[in-house]
Amino acid sequence: MNSLMPGSGWNRQGARGAMRWLTAVLGMACITSPALAEGPAYPTLKPVSLVVPYPAGGASDVSARIFSEPIGRALGQQVLVENVAGGTGVLGAMRVLNSPPDGYAMLHGSANEVILTPLLNASAKYKPEDFRLVQPITEATIVLLVRGDLPARTLDEFVELARKPGAKPLTYGSVGVGSLYHVLTEYMGQRTGAKFLHVPYKGAAPALQDLAGGQVDFAVLPYQVSMDAMAKQGRIKVVSSFSKTLPAQLRHIPTLRDSKLLSDFEYVIGGGYYVRKGTPDDVVRKLRLAIGQALAQPELRARLESEGRTVMRAGSEQEAETWQAAQLSRYRGMVNALGLKPM
Repeated sequence: MNSLMPGSGWNRQGARGAMRWLTAVLGMACITSPALAEGPAYPTLKPVSLVVPYPAGGASDVSARIFSEPIGRALGQQVLVENVAGGTGVLGAMRVLNSPPDGYAMLHGSANEVILTPLLNASAKYKPEDFRLVQPITEATIVLLVRGDLPARTLDEFVELARKPGAKPLTYGSVGVGSLYHVLTEYMGQRTGAKFLHVPYKGAAPALQDLAGGQVDFAVLPYQVSMDAMAKQGRIKVVSSFSKTLPAQLRHIPTLRDSKLLSDFEYVIGGGYYVRKGTPDDVVRKLRLAIGQALAQPELRARLESEGRTVMRAGSEQEAETWQAAQLSRYRGMVNALGLKPM
C-alpha cells in the first residue's frame, strides 16, 4: 500500500514514465489529427473531370483531349474529358459549379460560357465571378465559313451579298444564344447593315455539319483542321479569319488585311481552365503547375498551333487574374454597346 503513496521511489519513476508516454501520445495526435481531418492529399482520391461544355468533335473537345494526358501525368492522376453539352455552355458550366470546390471538376472554358452566357442567357443562374481562372491556355483563330455554293469568295463579297437591297436574310449557325460567335455575327450585321437569321446549335461540330450540308448559309466559328478538308471537297468555303496576322500553319486563310469593309473587326477567342470559386489555394497551385508543365511541352504546343491556336505561356496567379479581368471588361463593354439583354 505504501508503495503507491506519494513519496515512494517506485511511484516517482512510474509517474515520470507515464508522463513521457502521455506526452508522446499527445504529440502523435497533434501530428496525425490534421492529416486525418483533411483526408487524402489532392489529387489521390479520384480522377479529375475535365468538363467540355460542347459535344465531342468540336474545337474545344479536340483541345481538351490534347491537354488531358500531359496534365494527368503532371498531377499523377488520370484526367478524364467529360462532354456536357447544351445551353451555350450552361450545362457544362453548371456541372462544375454544382460540384464540390475541391479541384476534381475543371472547366475547359472561354468567354462564351464564363462571361457572355451568364450575361445574355436568362437560363444561366450564375455569374462570371463564380469561377476562378487557374490558367489561360490558348487563343483560337475565328473564321467566317460559308456553304460551298454561296456566291462569295471574300469577306467584302460576303458583306455585299448579305446587305443587298431586298435580299433574304442569310442564315447562320453558332454554338448557341449568347455565345461570342452569336454576338460577333450580330455585331458584324450592325456594323455593315446586313440582316442575318440566327440558328443556334449545341456546339461547333453540329453547326459545321449542317453548314457543310447546306442547311445554313454561313457560320462564325473557331478554326479547326477539319475545315480545310471540307473546303477541298467543296462543301464549305473558309472566307476569312477575323485576325490581321495568323500562325504560319494558317497562312492559306485570308485575313482582315484583305478587307476594306471590316479591316478593324479583329477578334480571337481565349480559352482557359476554370474551377469553382472557393477551391483551396493549394489545389489551384497544383493544377496551375500541372497545366504549366503541359504548356511547356513542344509536342503539345505544335499540335495546338496546327489547329490554329496561339499557345499561352504559363503564368502566375496575378497574371491569370489580370487576363480574366481584361476579358470580362471587353465583353461586358461589347454587350453594353449593343444594348443586348438576357434572352
